Formats: sequence, structure tokens, C-alpha cells
Amino acid sequence: MSGNGFTTCLWFDGDAEAAADYYLSVFKDGRLGRIGRYTDAGPGEAGSVMVVEFEINGQRFIGLNGGPQFPFTEAISFQIHCADEAEADYYYDALTRDGGHESACGWVKDRFGVSWQVTPPGAIELISDPDPGRASRATAAMMKMKKLDVAEMRRAADAG
Repeated sequence: MSGNGFTTCLWFDGDAEAAADYYLSVFKDGRLGRIGRYTDAGPGEAGSVMVVEFEINGQRFIGLNGGPQFPFTEAISFQIHCADEAEADYYYDALTRDGGHESACGWVKDRFGVSWQVTPPGAIELISDPDPGRASRATAAMMKMKKLDVAEMRRAADAG
């Protein structure tokens, strides 16, 4: 995994390898890269996983086992642009399973604490409609939702 572009580094507290395995099970277009281990130079225990490289949906990541100092927050999230409602349902369910949870407006937090925005087709178009009234009504409807319901957002937008 080399070349141009960006690699997102995710800081974990000892479970970077488990997180990479989890993401590769959720996102079908993915692959595992190199795994680097701590040496006797530290700071982690010699032989334990320091970093794990992985790629999902064309985005490169590195999971770093850095310790508990920097937990994930909602200040950073990854948006998943879904092709259809079935794909949105799949990601929403997969990422909230096994310790993940719903948030608001299509956001979920996975079991490792990473935030994701599951975006079904049409949602962004509705909240950014060139007609400010339609956009406002769609956004107001969205703000009441956990999982995005584009049909309901569309009904609200059209209700003006």
C-alpha cells in the first residue's frame, strides 16, 4: 500500500488488528496490508502489534496501537455513500451490531468508537435542494431521525 494520496491513521488502544479484521468483514472491498510489531525498543511490548495497514473501499488506513490517551470522538467521521437503500441498511446494521450504536441523522458509532455517516441515495440532494423551503423541510425531518429515511425526508420536502 504505497503511492500518492492520503492514509488515515486511526489510534486504537491495543485492538488495531481486531479493528482491521472487523472492517474487512464489514466492507467487502478491502484488503489487509503490512503488520508492524513493537520491538524491544518499545514503547509497546516487544512482538505486540504496533500498526496494521488495511484498505477498505479504496481508502487506505493504518491502525496504530497507541494506547488510551486519545479516544475517538464524533469530531471525525467517515461518510459511506450508499448505492441504494439495501446497501444503507447493510452498513447501518453491520456497524451498529456487536457493541456499536445509533446516533442521529444517519450517524452510527461502531464497537471501536469510530463514527460513520451512512448516507442513502437522495439524502444529500434533499437537504441541499436549491429551493430553501424544500431543503429546510427535509433537514427538519432528518434531524428527528436516527437511521435516515429518504422517503420520509422526501414527503417532508414535498409538504410545502
